[in-house]
Amino acid sequence: MSSKEPPPLQVSERVREKLLHKHNVTMNEVREAFGARNSNRKFLTDNREDHKTNPPTLWFIAQTDRGRDLKISFIVLDDGVHLKSVYEPNSEEIRIYNKYS
Repeated sequence: MSSKEPPPLQVSERVREKLLHKHNVTMNEVREAFGARNSNRKFLTDNREDHKTNPPTLWFIAQTDRGRDLKISFIVLDDGVHLKSVYEPNSEEIRIYNKYS
């Protein structure tokens, strides 16, 4: 794998089920949002006490090809990007992302 290729996306079956049945998000939409992410904006770290992880949970907001905003939370491990959750962001999450990213 060259340094230009993104790390592999790792998604557990439990997370896939949650995305589809709870948030109505498909893996295709997740890939579209990752591809659409503005690389000039940085990932934010989830610093909420209830959500702290080691390594830290990172997140960003991006649009799918159909213009649907998605908030994507993930952690980075040696074997790739591990998806934690994806859903439509609320107005406060959008405000925070726009202000700090």
